[in-house]
Amino acid sequence: MSYRTNPDRILDNIDRARNRDAESVRFQVERQAMARDLNTDIPDLDATNTERLKRIFASLERAYTKAAQRTELGRLASRFQAVGDIHHHHARGDVSISVQYMDHERFDDVGVAPFELRPSEIADAKKETKTSRADVNALKVLRRQLRQGVKAAYAKLEPRIRDAIRDRADMGHVQVQVTVDLRPAE
Repeated sequence: MSYRTNPDRILDNIDRARNRDAESVRFQVERQAMARDLNTDIPDLDATNTERLKRIFASLERAYTKAAQRTELGRLASRFQAVGDIHHHHARGDVSISVQYMDHERFDDVGVAPFELRPSEIADAKKETKTSRADVNALKVLRRQLRQGVKAAYAKLEPRIRDAIRDRADMGHVQVQVTVDLRPAE
């Protein structure tokens, strides 16, 4: 195989070009996919804690659904489609949930769950989707990681949300933000 047509060299050059783009300021925005949901329905004064917790969880579900449907998530997947092409290339990311109590002095409650994308996960997604399109497979894996990350971050965050409910911080507007951040792992 010649020097110019060696697939490893071609992929390494593509990877170096992507890393140069990552250093630019523009990439800081492309590294994340984020969605927010503002719940303006104020619960009744006699609402139980369970009903109020369900209100926050419903807002979280809507924010998660919006984040999974964002075009930025597709851009993240296409950026890391080479994960399955290079055996040692993988990516690390975080899924974070932020619950903001707009009408209360309580600080935001934030939960974070880290994850890693490895080539074996992309190969498994290739078997499930029965397509060799790397962006489709990377998007499937990224959405799965987003779902698992939201569950894990919410499990960490739930005791603090229950404390906020006891403090009646949720009796006003509540905003939930779901963010997925993805970066190359060296």
